[in-house]
Amino acid sequence: MTAPNIVDVGTITGKTNYFALSSTNATVIATNTASSGKVFKVNSLVVANVDGATAADITITVNSADDGAGTAYALAKTISVPADASLIVIDKSTAVYLEEDRSIVATAGSANDLEIVISYEEIS
Repeated sequence: MTAPNIVDVGTITGKTNYFALSSTNATVIATNTASSGKVFKVNSLVVANVDGATAADITITVNSADDGAGTAYALAKTISVPADASLIVIDKSTAVYLEEDRSIVATAGSANDLEIVISYEEIS
């Protein structure tokens, strides 16, 4: 398990993933596999509540293994997102590096109320 030297980068690929959290089960929103040879720089993670009437809770964790496995460490823990509002969990000033064999997981308190947009750079 090695991370690339980000001073001597060969490739930076911008990625954006979109998720509608249709259940209260944990959902992997970014995963960096154990042998990828990459590091992900997460530049933004925004949670939007699309329910016009009810607040919904969100929990975002960084997990110590890919695919949502391993130990979960909270970035945001049971934060209430008001109806028709958004929560910025990560932005450029609080960027997070996701090394090999790590993942980011979202868990909604209510099904079908929250959507997530995560933007990151794959660096190799």
